[in-house]
Amino acid sequence: MRGHISVDIETFSSVDINKSGLYKYVQSPDFSILLLAYSIDGGAVEIIDLTKTELPIVIKHWLLHSGHIKHAYNAAFEWYCLSKYFGLKEEERTEWLKQWRCTMMHSLYCGYVAKLEDAGKAIGLPQEKQKLATGKALIKTFCSPCKPSRSNGNRTRILPEHEPERWNLFKEYCKQDVVTEMEIENRLSHFPVPDLVQEQWVLDQIQNERGVAIDLDLIDGALYCDSVATEKATNISRAITNLENPNSLAQLKKWIGERTGIKISSLNKETVGDMLDAEIPVSVRRVLELRQQLGKTSVSKYKAMTRAECTDGRLRGSLQFYGANRTGRWAGRLAQVQNLPRTYLHGAELDLARKFVKLKNPNAIQLTFGSVQDTLSQLVRTAFIPEKGKVFVDADFSAIEARVVAWLAGENWVLEVFRTHGKIYEATAAQMFGVPIEKIVKGTPEYALRQKGKVATLALGYNGGPGALINMGALKMGIPEEELQEIVYKWRGANQAIVRCWKALEHAAIQAIKTGRAVGTHCLVFAREADITKGQDFLTILLPSGRKLFYAKPHLTLNQWGNESIGYYGMNQTSKNWEPTETYGGKLTENVVQAIARDCLAHTLTVLEAQGYKIVFHVHDEVIIEIEKEKADLDKVCQIMSQPIPFAPGLPMAADGWVGDYFTKD
Repeated sequence: MRGHISVDIETFSSVDINKSGLYKYVQSPDFSILLLAYSIDGGAVEIIDLTKTELPIVIKHWLLHSGHIKHAYNAAFEWYCLSKYFGLKEEERTEWLKQWRCTMMHSLYCGYVAKLEDAGKAIGLPQEKQKLATGKALIKTFCSPCKPSRSNGNRTRILPEHEPERWNLFKEYCKQDVVTEMEIENRLSHFPVPDLVQEQWVLDQIQNERGVAIDLDLIDGALYCDSVATEKATNISRAITNLENPNSLAQLKKWIGERTGIKISSLNKETVGDMLDAEIPVSVRRVLELRQQLGKTSVSKYKAMTRAECTDGRLRGSLQFYGANRTGRWAGRLAQVQNLPRTYLHGAELDLARKFVKLKNPNAIQLTFGSVQDTLSQLVRTAFIPEKGKVFVDADFSAIEARVVAWLAGENWVLEVFRTHGKIYEATAAQMFGVPIEKIVKGTPEYALRQKGKVATLALGYNGGPGALINMGALKMGIPEEELQEIVYKWRGANQAIVRCWKALEHAAIQAIKTGRAVGTHCLVFAREADITKGQDFLTILLPSGRKLFYAKPHLTLNQWGNESIGYYGMNQTSKNWEPTETYGGKLTENVVQAIARDCLAHTLTVLEAQGYKIVFHVHDEVIIEIEKEKADLDKVCQIMSQPIPFAPGLPMAADGWVGDYFTKD
C-alpha cells in the first residue's frame, strides 16, 4: 500500500550553507543530522533525536521503501542530507529522488514564495500552524560552530547537554516545521504540481548535484592580480586626494564635493558615469576613473566560487528550480551563473589574458589589455571549465522570446522571417520604415535602420514605450531621444497582431476574474480557480505545455489613469512584503512568453539528457554540456535544440553555439 511520510531534519556542519551551498555543507567531515521529525499519512508528528539514538528500522523502511512518497519543504535538502546518512550511491540517490515531493516547489508553482515562514503567512495559515519564530536563534545555537568564550566554557560547539531546555525547544521547532509543511500541502492540494513539472524538478536536482568544474589556478591568479591592482589604484587615489582612506564613501564624497561644488549623495555606477560625462577637475576625473575601474572587478564572483567549491573541485547547486515563480524560470544561486559579466575578448586574446592571470602577472595584463579589473571581470565566465579530457558544447536558442511572442500573437510575417533567412532586425527595420530589406546591409545609409529595428525588437514586445527603449540601450546606440516615440509607433504599426495580443490577454484576465468563467485566447486559457474552504483563490493561465501560471487573490482595481486594472498579491522585490500589485496586458504577455520559452528549454533539457548529454548548467536559453572531446558534435546538439516543440506546433526553433575548453560568450 502506498503511503506518505512528511519529514523535516535539523543538521550540523561547520560550513556556512548560505555562502557555500548545500553540497559543500553536506560534504563537510563534521556534517551530521541532529533531529528528524516526521508524520506518517498525516498522523501526529513525532521526533527522533539522532544525537542519542539510531533511526528506527520502521522509519528507515518508510523513508527508503520505493512505494512510499516522501514530502519535505525544500526536499532537495532532506534528500541529499539523508542520502549521505544512508550512504546511498549515485544511482541509488537518483532513483530515491523520484520518490520525493517538494512542498516549497509546490508553493512556488502556485505563485507563492520560497521561505517556509513567508509562505505560511501568505497562504493564510493560522498562527498555530505557522513556523515558529524562535528558529533562527536555535539554529545558530545548535547547527553551526560557536566562538569559544569564557561564558560558554571555551566550547567551539553547543551540544544538547549544554543547553537542555533550548534543545527541547529545538525539538518542538523541528516538529512544527512538519506541521507547517503539511498544512501548506493541504491548502494547495486542489492545485497539484503537474507530473511534467515534477519530472523537471527531479532532473534539475540531478544536474545541480552533477555541478561544473572550476579553474582553481585561474581563480587564485585572479584574486592575486585584483589585490595588487586594487592596492596600486588605492595608493594613486591616496596620493591625489591626501585622504587616509580614499575607498571611504564619506571621505571621498566630501573631497569631491569640495572640488566641484556639487553635493554628492551617491557614488554608485550611474552617478560616477554621469559625473565623468560632465566638466570636472582633472584630479576628480582621475579619482573617479580609478573608482570606476575598481567597480568593474568581479572578484566577489571568484570568491563565491571558492566558497562553494566541493571536494572534487566542482561547484554544485548553482541553479534554483522555479526561482522566478511568476514564470517558472530558473534563478541563479551562489556564483550566480545567470548574471555573469560580459566577455568582449575572444580567441587568442582571451587565451592570452587567462595565461597572464594564471601567471599572476598584473603588469602584463595592464600593458596588453589596459585595465586589470576589467580584464578580470571578462574572465569570470572562463573560470567554469570541463573536467580533464572533456570539452564544453554550448548551444542556445536564437531570439527565443521574439519567436515565442510572434507565435503566440500570430504575427505571421515575423514567423516567416524566422522560418527563412532569420534576419529579424533587418526585417523589422524594413517593416517599420518601408525600406526593402535588401538595402539594409553594411556600407549603406539604410544600415543605420538596423539598430532601430534591433532595439525595437528587444524592447517593445511587451507594450513598452520610450523608457523601454532607453533601458535596452537605445541612447547608447546613438539613437536621439526625440526619435524614440516614433520608433514605438512604427514598431506597433508593423506588429499589430502583437499589439492585439496584449489587449486580448488583458481582456481575458479581466473577464475570468469578473465572471469566474474560463476564457480562451491565443493558445491560453484564463480561469478563476478557488478552494474557498481552504482560503485559496487564483487567476490561472493554462499554458500550451499543460503547466499553469498562478496569480494569488485576484481582484479588479483602478490604475493611475482611472481604468479597470488587474490586481493580485505578490512579493514586492524591494520591500520583500507580500502585498497587492498590479498587472496589465503587456506584462501578462511578458509572463506568458517567458513561461513558454522556459517550457521550451525544460523540454529540450529533458530530450538532451535522454540522449546521453550531461548538462552541467544552463543560463536563460543557453545549455552547457560537458562531453568527451571525441564525442563533441555541435551540429547534432543544435539539431536537437532546433526540433519542433510538441506543445507549440508551428513555432520555428533554431540554435547555435560553440565547442571550447572553458565557458565564454560566443
